[in-house]
Amino acid sequence: MTASHSDSLVVLFGATAGAYGAKLGSDERELILLVWQVVDLQSKQVGTLHKSLVKADNLDLSDQCREVSGLTPEGLGKAEPLDRVLQQFSQLVSSDLKVLGRSSYTLCSDGQLLIRQVLQPETSKKNILLSDCFYSFYDLRKEFHTCYPSSAAVKDQTIKTMAEYLGLGTDETEEDFGVWQVKTMVAIIFSMLSEGCNYIFTEPETVKYKYETGPCSKSETVDSETVIRARGLPWQSSDQDIARFFKGLNIAKGGVALCLNAQGRRNGEALVRFVDSEQRDLALERHKHHMGSRYIEVYKATGEEFLKIAGGTSNEVAQFLSKENQVIIRMRGLPFTATQEDVLGFLGPECPVTGGKEGLLFVKYPDGRPTGDAFVLFSCEEYAQNALKKHKEILGKRYIELFRSTAAEVQQVLNRYMSTPLIPTLPTPIIPVIPPPYTIATGSIRDCVRLRGLPYTAGIDDILEFMGDATGDIKPHGVHMVLNQQGRPSGDAFIQMKSADKAFLVAQKCHKKMMKDRYVEVFQCSGEEMNFVLMGGTLNRSGLSPPPCLSPPAYAAFQTAAVIPAEAALYQPQALLPATRTPQASAAAPPAVTYYPAQAAQLYMNYTAYYPSPPVSPTTVGYITAPPGAVAAAAATATHTPLLPQPGALVRMQGLPYNTGMKEILSFFQGYQYAPDDYNGLIQLSDQARSVLQAPKEWVCL
Repeated sequence: MTASHSDSLVVLFGATAGAYGAKLGSDERELILLVWQVVDLQSKQVGTLHKSLVKADNLDLSDQCREVSGLTPEGLGKAEPLDRVLQQFSQLVSSDLKVLGRSSYTLCSDGQLLIRQVLQPETSKKNILLSDCFYSFYDLRKEFHTCYPSSAAVKDQTIKTMAEYLGLGTDETEEDFGVWQVKTMVAIIFSMLSEGCNYIFTEPETVKYKYETGPCSKSETVDSETVIRARGLPWQSSDQDIARFFKGLNIAKGGVALCLNAQGRRNGEALVRFVDSEQRDLALERHKHHMGSRYIEVYKATGEEFLKIAGGTSNEVAQFLSKENQVIIRMRGLPFTATQEDVLGFLGPECPVTGGKEGLLFVKYPDGRPTGDAFVLFSCEEYAQNALKKHKEILGKRYIELFRSTAAEVQQVLNRYMSTPLIPTLPTPIIPVIPPPYTIATGSIRDCVRLRGLPYTAGIDDILEFMGDATGDIKPHGVHMVLNQQGRPSGDAFIQMKSADKAFLVAQKCHKKMMKDRYVEVFQCSGEEMNFVLMGGTLNRSGLSPPPCLSPPAYAAFQTAAVIPAEAALYQPQALLPATRTPQASAAAPPAVTYYPAQAAQLYMNYTAYYPSPPVSPTTVGYITAPPGAVAAAAATATHTPLLPQPGALVRMQGLPYNTGMKEILSFFQGYQYAPDDYNGLIQLSDQARSVLQAPKEWVCL
């Protein structure tokens, strides 16, 4: 038992198999030693001093540990595991308290590290339940500085310096490692309790039992000295998983914000806000600690970055998130006609929603149209788990995806649809960048590489990180993601290098290197081969196959490089072939946009058209985050050919099935005059263009 004004202290000291002193726990090594002794604050008596070795899973001791502690792997191999040692600790402390006639106690350790950086995270990883006494403790260094203000700063204190300040004549070499430290700490405490000081231990440090969820307003002030960025998180990580990674450190209420990419999916990063700068500094010491099999990078961040991700202004969202300590589940892919009753019926009685309809939040566009996303509140983990079991079950004619979510993700998704997109990682250019037209290289020089087997979630940043030092040898606009017919990543990418030698070195160095959980094959190829695939052809062991949208007679003329204008990069690759106009119409109309060579413009109606993937590079990714208004203004002043150069009325079709093709659209408009000689009057909007136009999947007809 513990109490706010305990009548006893348990002086505790520990060591790990790795770093010692100020770096204790920073190397993620396991605990190998615990030494403790009970101190009666009233009678100034002490209990028995106990020393217990702990058997670690990895008995490989660091040189510093061997030198300082004198312990050996052989001796530790005979010790008890951590869970048994903690049981013995509780039993022996209770026994000593009974002898001294006391009932309550609080731990007292040399600084924060043993409790926060060693015991808490290690027991969390090993699923060991810690007793309540480990969630409240006195930091002897802080208490000492409070008692003796003229002593050294807290961060510079050690057991030895505190003893020297008091003039305690103790010899560290006279006792076993750990025993001297505990005895000296007890002597320091008795000096603080002496008549000259009469110090009273009243305000212990606390460790939060669990992470508390809650909303964050953009009007809040967030101290930049309390925020970190965690990178490399598994995509399925929840806020509770991140809080567990930082177990022992006090995260502010609602202080975990998972970052989303431009498509609204998690990008493996999170911003975490702690209660004070001391906790943040301890969190930075967990750089490259592991979450499962993955190491997590931890860096400093700013309060402004946190508010961009977690802050919100919507009263509806604030009211939804006002129900604290709820488990949030995100539903994606809902039919646009789905109602609250439909969602509640889909979830069923086995996972009741908190507050019924009040526990549902549908995500909508500014004009009120549904996006197909919704957030649901559950009062406990059991109900949330039951809901997650319905992942990919059918509602209406669509399967529904369900994921764990966070308050910060609710804010981000609502902000993304209700205003200009947020930018979790990339800076926004002051003036939207519309690059000049660029040409996909062709020719037989093997100065390109092909990446095959990429994770479907891989983006440009992942590819650049995968390339490592070779990133500097990539040509401007030289990264080409190959997309499928739906405009989604196909798992392939082409990269133009500055020379054939550079391409050869990259292929040798990166072939079968891991990206996330998959190995990626890297082959050297030519610009011609790259061009074929980007235009919809195939490249395999059997050789080259022409793009299915090109007729065989015209394939010979395909050697000309395809020019992709800046607007294609701006709105992504779903623009079709240029129009075939009569001479009279051509004279009045502006010049057509060239996506393919004119000689290769014959389209097979037996195929859905394939589209070239736009070149992208680190210098052009910024366009993703440019506000739509700024993009439109910049595009209006540009000298490039407009995306929709042909005159005529536009008809927008909404609510189409996702497998709708060109033939179905033409059949739907049978009997109407839609310029049958001009099939590029149909433009299918990509996910990127849709986010700019804020509209669901649709076609625009000229």
